[in-house]
Amino acid sequence: MMKIINWLPPARPQLGIESTSQVLGCGCVAQAVLSRGHFGGFVTINVGFAMAVVMAIYVTGGVSGGHINPAVSFAMCLFGRMKWFKFPFYVGAQFLGAFVGSAILFGIYYDGIMSFADGKLLIVGENATAIIFATYPAPYLSLASAFADQVMSTMFLLLVVFAIFDSRNWGVPKGLQPIAIGLLIIVLSSSLGLNCGCAMNPARDLSPRLFTALAGWGPPSDKATVAGAKAEVVMDDQADRVGNNFWWIPVVAPMVGAAIGGLIYVLLIEIHHPNPNPDFEAEPSEDKLEKHELSVVM
Repeated sequence: MMKIINWLPPARPQLGIESTSQVLGCGCVAQAVLSRGHFGGFVTINVGFAMAVVMAIYVTGGVSGGHINPAVSFAMCLFGRMKWFKFPFYVGAQFLGAFVGSAILFGIYYDGIMSFADGKLLIVGENATAIIFATYPAPYLSLASAFADQVMSTMFLLLVVFAIFDSRNWGVPKGLQPIAIGLLIIVLSSSLGLNCGCAMNPARDLSPRLFTALAGWGPPSDKATVAGAKAEVVMDDQADRVGNNFWWIPVVAPMVGAAIGGLIYVLLIEIHHPNPNPDFEAEPSEDKLEKHELSVVM
């Protein structure tokens, strides 16, 4: 019991770091959407979101390992890089932090959001603002393709993350790992972001989605009825079906992809290290976090 209590303080920074990355990352989306592209776009969102993650990891990396993605935390536990008893505390803080960050961002841009569509909080259409907080699938996307998209993108995420923090591989110089993660996020969002917005993070997607449901947007109905307004936006049957059932995909698929990505690295790369470094530990000491225990978000 005392051991768990001693690990509560390192888990607490996850709330702050998740809130920070949510505000700064989704703030890039908000600025692009609310300005209708005049103060941002595809490039600023991808680069800005990646840099938000980098800054967040630098803030708490030395205290808690910079964990801001439940999928990565899950893979770290699954492959012996973090103890399982830490997992619920870290994940709980990640989900709560993302929700708090969404609320902060909503407060910052409240006037802009309310004036963007004459006070209507829209989920779909050219005046949609729910996309500021959570990801939504492209109209052409099937549920199966959406699931595969999130599995594959998170698989690549974990594959490279394991390489970055593997002290027996080439690795990255100490202090530069967050930069490498930022570059990784830019690559993933630039190449695999069209279908689903490249969520790859259950906390970053589900918590903001819950916030928008409570804040007035509401969940999409059969005709995507706009919460808080009388207008309705009619979508085709395919887009409507995917939109109504998409919410669980950025939650479940990244966990599957994380496990696959970690397994691929362990079986195809890590197993071939000829001379294991005796100083490399699967579990760091209680007083010091090793570099491989860092984590990322998108």
